[in-house]
Amino acid sequence: MNKTLIAGLLLAGLANFTAHAQNASTDPSASTSTNASDNGGWSGSGEFGFASATGNSRSQNVNAKLGLNQENEQWKNAFFVDALRSKSQQKVVDSSGNTIQQFNTTANRYDGGASVGLKLDPRSYIVGAARYEHDDFGANLWQATVSLGYGYIALKDERNELSFEIGPGYKRYRPADANVVVNNASVRQQQPTVGEVVARGQGNYKFKLSANTAFEDTLLMEAGSKNTYLQNDAGLAVSMTTKLALKVGFQVRHNSNVRPGIRKSDTLTTTNLVYSF
Repeated sequence: MNKTLIAGLLLAGLANFTAHAQNASTDPSASTSTNASDNGGWSGSGEFGFASATGNSRSQNVNAKLGLNQENEQWKNAFFVDALRSKSQQKVVDSSGNTIQQFNTTANRYDGGASVGLKLDPRSYIVGAARYEHDDFGANLWQATVSLGYGYIALKDERNELSFEIGPGYKRYRPADANVVVNNASVRQQQPTVGEVVARGQGNYKFKLSANTAFEDTLLMEAGSKNTYLQNDAGLAVSMTTKLALKVGFQVRHNSNVRPGIRKSDTLTTTNLVYSF
């Protein structure tokens, strides 16, 4: 159900974006400017990063992101999908007790979400948000959240933009499988799904350091009585052209309540090529 809701929001946003783009291209009076204001306030960007090592060690890492945003006099919307996958060479002991090298998956995560904001005035808006994440190696195998809240644009000028969102929501998640010993053998045991009411909060800050350099930081909080999830994404982008940029990103993810043997915090550092449209 949560996957269907998020997919529907994403498809609705993409359809709206396509309609605006088609109208702009067929209207003879439409401006040729590429500013977001010329297509209903829509803008977007795609990121891609890849690293590979061979020889004495072997590893592969790929991450990709796609984001769409719309802001005009009536709407403040955002849609995103992310993916991360890594494989590396590891030493393992087989059933015969021999140590062998295996090329194993060490990270496999994807997530997507949307927020739809209806403006009450130039600064405040009502926002509905949904997010789904699947992580084979995280504290939770999957988690899904829906919420309804209030947003406020505290600051917006040529160099700065600061906005906040807060409101109640509902979250369901399944903790990562546990390893239990049965008849002297380790067996993976599926954990029960957990559901709880949460308070969702998000803050986003953008700062334009120069004509071709920009910094952005987004903090997400989903706080419940059983677990509090925090995620902070910081990135510094340097434009090479009007469309292409290089971006260094740092992500921190934290769960307050995890099973024994699982770390509460995960970090991810990326260097990506960004294409804006």
